[in-house]
Amino acid sequence: MAEVAPFNIGVTIVEPGSARTNFRYQSSTLAPKIDAYEASPAIHARRIIEEAKAPSLGDPAKMAAAMINSVDRNPAPKRIVLGSDAYSTIHKALTERLAELEQQKDLAFSTDFN
Repeated sequence: MAEVAPFNIGVTIVEPGSARTNFRYQSSTLAPKIDAYEASPAIHARRIIEEAKAPSLGDPAKMAAAMINSVDRNPAPKRIVLGSDAYSTIHKALTERLAELEQQKDLAFSTDFN
């Protein structure tokens, strides 16, 4: 972002949640399970894909409109969060990160010059 600011170029990070699309629900298929992979990390990836078959909250048309509308904002927003699931996930992660940071406050300040 800072690299292109002198050229009056805005950059926005789009943080979308899940979107209800044909790509996700009609064109994705899983191969049959292979027992040899049951104890491997592959089973976790499979569970994520299987859970993704649940209906998504996001309306792809509304998400696209929000992205298009963000282009005309000046200054460009640093981030746009699309979908209540994205908001909840990001909020949880940032809240946890702030709690961890607060626990480190004394240590952080103790390393400054006196």
